[in-house]
Amino acid sequence: MIKFITADDVLPLRNEVLREGKLTLNQCRFPNDDAEGAFHLGYYVDEELACIASFHPQNYTGYEGKAYQLRGMATAAAHRGKGIGNRLVNFAITYLRGQKVNYMWCNARKVAVAFYMGTGFEVISPVFDVPGIGPHYVMYVKIQ
Repeated sequence: MIKFITADDVLPLRNEVLREGKLTLNQCRFPNDDAEGAFHLGYYVDEELACIASFHPQNYTGYEGKAYQLRGMATAAAHRGKGIGNRLVNFAITYLRGQKVNYMWCNARKVAVAFYMGTGFEVISPVFDVPGIGPHYVMYVKIQ
């Protein structure tokens, strides 16, 4: 089941998956987690939070229209490869379409590019390095 959740709800899984459990929960906060219009989604399997993603209003340079950035997407190891992340992203796209958002973009880890392409995103940048995390690409999906 997909639910709207709080920024605090995403922090444990964000730390576990994206920061290998090396940070405090507070260090896993993003500056825009509580920005006006920001929201967080969680996919629950029974009562367990299995997948998360955060979204906030943010245009990407050179692209016109209303935009959201997807950040901090993470799926618990036991739940990967089951389509949960795909369902979560598709839910977000449907929701954002209803909010009259034109596109969504993200900084995707190189290892996640195939996943995002499977949900309709395309690569729009050369590879770049995020210090301490690794190679990324900017990816984009048109919503309307």
